[in-house]
Amino acid sequence: MSTNRFVANFTSRVDAKGRMSIPATFRAVLARDGFDGLYCYPSLDRPAIDAGGHGLLAEVEHLIARFAPYSDEREELLVALYGRSETLKIDGEGRVVLTEMLKTHAGIGEAATFVGLGQRFQIWEPERFRVHLEKATATVRALTRRLGSDQEAPGDGVRE
Repeated sequence: MSTNRFVANFTSRVDAKGRMSIPATFRAVLARDGFDGLYCYPSLDRPAIDAGGHGLLAEVEHLIARFAPYSDEREELLVALYGRSETLKIDGEGRVVLTEMLKTHAGIGEAATFVGLGQRFQIWEPERFRVHLEKATATVRALTRRLGSDQEAPGDGVRE
């Protein structure tokens, strides 16, 4: 496991003041990254929040750079990503308070699940994540079976 990647998933309760604890391993990655706070925006294609530090910002910049300056596509991407982004403060206890806009997008209430995705992580409402994980697992199983059937059978040199 790389110490510079967000991996695994953790569920945290949201307290009465709206604070939730960022997993210690995720805070350690953010600290090594040198990002002061937590960069977040509503996921563009999921009911979740994309979050991270400099690694996530680099991914966003790389994506934006693929489009011509002032093109409609680039402008729409800028609005969707930067226009809805938040940089949140992490308190001394490793907690963060999500804005209402972010909580509403992800449907977060009493708990949140933090899901590592390498350079970034997502924050989900736990039941929504459970359903998403089941679907993702089924997709990966089907893909693995398909990739396995594309391999040569041992010793015959013939593809199936």
